[in-house]
Amino acid sequence: MKTTLKLLTLAGMLLAPSVYAAEKIIVLEDNKAILGNWNIHHESAALHKEKVSINNDWSFGRDGWITAVSRDRRMSSAQGIKIKYSIVDGVIRKQFAPGRDKYEDCKVIKLEGKEMTLHCKFNYFFMTKK
Repeated sequence: MKTTLKLLTLAGMLLAPSVYAAEKIIVLEDNKAILGNWNIHHESAALHKEKVSINNDWSFGRDGWITAVSRDRRMSSAQGIKIKYSIVDGVIRKQFAPGRDKYEDCKVIKLEGKEMTLHCKFNYFFMTKK
């Protein structure tokens, strides 16, 4: 019984990294590949889980600012904020909330043509360049 339990634990430890191996990170050298306006059309807590439809825009500026505009069907107008961002060690480091010194890293896991997928701390964002 102990041997079986040890083997199952070892197998679990060996197989667990393969789940994450599918998520390839695209290392950014600078912000040139992401500059411009992006529409976030879906978000999800995990890459292969159900995606929630949203309608937000992020505009990555050359000056190190993201202008984020959120649209909600319950509100008559769009709400916009500006948050700081930079490219650090190949990932996007962005302010967690405006005016706060807390940052989160967002890894680019897909950047093909006009499609980009970001993996931030709590969410995946599925984006299309405008």
